Amino acid sequence: MRPPMLSDEMRYKLMRLLEENPGMSQRDVARELGISLGKVNYCLQALMRKGWIKATNFKNSQNKAAYMYLLTPRGVEQKANLALEYLQIKMREYENLRAEIEQIRKEAGQYEQQA
Repeated sequence: MRPPMLSDEMRYKLMRLLEENPGMSQRDVARELGISLGKVNYCLQALMRKGWIKATNFKNSQNKAAYMYLLTPRGVEQKANLALEYLQIKMREYENLRAEIEQIRKEAGQYEQQA
């Protein structure tokens, strides 16, 4: 069985979240992104293999060993590239949605005039 693919969108969202909250637990990441704990672990491992993030041990407030996930310089660069790609995708989606809304408004206006 092939492992699940890690989309650019998920890479970007995960890297953005970790950059803002490096000490966030995998469970909290899963909750925040709405994905399974297993998928978070898979994504983190993939990003570490690419050299985009590194994990360092630290003691959290409950005296348990935890990890802090830090973007590497290469990871920061890749996150910036992913941000540009994600922005372009979202802008296209926005423009398509705006055109669709305009079309629906025209159709609704035609029906109002007929009624």
